[in-house]
Amino acid sequence: MTVQPRTELPPELTCTAPVVIALAGQPNVGKSTIFNMLTGLNQHVGNWPGKTVERKSGLCSQGEGAFTLIDLPGTYSLTANSEEERIARDFIVRERPDVVIAVVDAAILERSLYLLTELLLLPAPVILALNMLDVAEQEGIHVEPAVLEAALGIPVVPMSAARGMGFTELLETVRKLLAGEIPYHPQRPTIRKEHELVLGQLLTLIEPHVPQPYPADWVALKLLEGDDEITALMQAQLPPELWTQVHALLHQHEDAILDIAGARYEWIERMVRAAVVRPRLGQMGLTARLDTVFTHPLWGTLVLLGVLGGVFGVTYALGSPLQEALSALIEALAEGIRQALAGAPPWLGALLADGVMGGAGMVITFLPILLIFFTALALLEDTGYMARIAYLADQVMHAIGLHGKSFVPLLLGFGCNVPAVLGSRIIETRRARLLTLLLAPLIPCTARMAVVAVLAPVFFGGAAVWVSWGLVALNGLAVFAVGLLLHRVILRGEQVAFIMELPLYHLPNARTVALYVWNNLVAFLRKAGTVILGVSVGVWALSYFPHGEVTGSYLATAGQWLEPLGRLLGVPWQMMAALLTSFVAKENTIATLSILYGDFQTILPQVMSPAAALGYLVTQMLFIPCVATVVVMQQEAGTRWMALGLGLLLVLSLGGGIAVYHLAVLAWGL
Repeated sequence: MTVQPRTELPPELTCTAPVVIALAGQPNVGKSTIFNMLTGLNQHVGNWPGKTVERKSGLCSQGEGAFTLIDLPGTYSLTANSEEERIARDFIVRERPDVVIAVVDAAILERSLYLLTELLLLPAPVILALNMLDVAEQEGIHVEPAVLEAALGIPVVPMSAARGMGFTELLETVRKLLAGEIPYHPQRPTIRKEHELVLGQLLTLIEPHVPQPYPADWVALKLLEGDDEITALMQAQLPPELWTQVHALLHQHEDAILDIAGARYEWIERMVRAAVVRPRLGQMGLTARLDTVFTHPLWGTLVLLGVLGGVFGVTYALGSPLQEALSALIEALAEGIRQALAGAPPWLGALLADGVMGGAGMVITFLPILLIFFTALALLEDTGYMARIAYLADQVMHAIGLHGKSFVPLLLGFGCNVPAVLGSRIIETRRARLLTLLLAPLIPCTARMAVVAVLAPVFFGGAAVWVSWGLVALNGLAVFAVGLLLHRVILRGEQVAFIMELPLYHLPNARTVALYVWNNLVAFLRKAGTVILGVSVGVWALSYFPHGEVTGSYLATAGQWLEPLGRLLGVPWQMMAALLTSFVAKENTIATLSILYGDFQTILPQVMSPAAALGYLVTQMLFIPCVATVVVMQQEAGTRWMALGLGLLLVLSLGGGIAVYHLAVLAWGL
């Protein structure tokens, strides 16, 4: 079969390559690893037009040619039950990529192939990337790619993406398929004979009215499956009398959806029967052995606490010395600027030394801490352990009206609250989605943790690790308390069942981890060079004018207005000013303190007690999120729910900080 390369790209794509390849697959099958390995740094990350689901595209080269690679959202099927499934399906159906690479996990081949049964019914030719063969062998499972290829009638490429195996073969297979050099005779799944007649009747009725670019036979099958989106589409397209006939026919055969699914699984069983050799009955693979501990209610929880404690411990042990070294470098550069501009107008030297270097420059010192934390998150995700965390959290999440799946976007919040809020879209029901979205800003992001990492040692020295761990634990209690309040009082409703695929454990891919860390650090530096720099200069200007000193400045006036509230927390007005600027970006806390105090590490212990520091850190951890998170909350949930979430956080943060401060004074006299 010869496939002609497309001459036009979808308007939302900016790449210039003539061939478009779509990567499709279930979550946790190694699809992102393949995408990262093929495209490297030639990636474009944004949102799908009109959607908040992440869109990744990139260029990969093969000989003298180049492909535009589209990484579709991970999905278990092409029935539009979620935003991810809708996007994946619409791209394949409407944009007609030249080739679809279906990535499957060789260790769970039967479950992975269900998506293939749907992809084969669409016009685009399909290549099967048989990934994670090394993981399958580790579990005692042997797969014969050649046998599977002969059964399916489509190209099958054996791969181990984490080990860098199979990429050259994959690209060569794409080239040969496009050039018509290899056969393509797919064995498509069929439905059982009792419903073939019904499918034919549906096709006859709707075919003249099916809009482009939808294939008529595919639309008829989706109607029989009960696909809500396709049903609504055809109801709008068909004349009322014709829709009445179609609706009556569908009503008579409501059991067809089970028949179709059953026929597909029978087809899968036939395809893999001769290609897969499984371990003997009773033999446990590595994943099963590890999960006896990692998913155990007690031992698994202890392991999780140990993992989190290890992340924070390594962050302080390795990140703090590097952060101090960078701080010394920034201070030296600032002093050099002051000396170089000694003869210039005073405001110019102050702007560059205090506003730029003392503000945005000091934020750059967060890089070692962020590097460690982003690396930890990437490793947890790429090894398959992140899914175990969601599994362990399911019982706790049920207490607040959610399930373990909601824990996944909340975990993203440890990196940044913005993707945590956006990640709530994976939740099926509106109630659970709103509840997850409102809880996401309570998760301490890396920016907040970086602020804690800088301030905690100033007041608590060697006990900073334990203080930080306690603050995270307090945030966890706050998530539970607020979730319980929302669940029992504001967002009452039915809970949904939790079904989740636990991926097999595998070694992380170094390049995938490195790209994850790189992309996040670049995003941070971009923010430091724009938003944080702008805020730092603004804070400096407010602290410098109108008299050239902090005392009597505009910022001092604003901070002094909040001084009564600051007294309840036991902190000076400068700390309240830093709290205000943190609304733009959490890192601005340090930038503001650097501008207002200069060497704040030396000065702060002289003007604040440890009790006040503890109360202030609690307030910082629970305070309203950055403006970017607020904007996304408004887009996702609407102004009313966004306002409710911010109001709860404001009351919780200030009330909690004041309570902790006074309790610390009463209990320990700090």
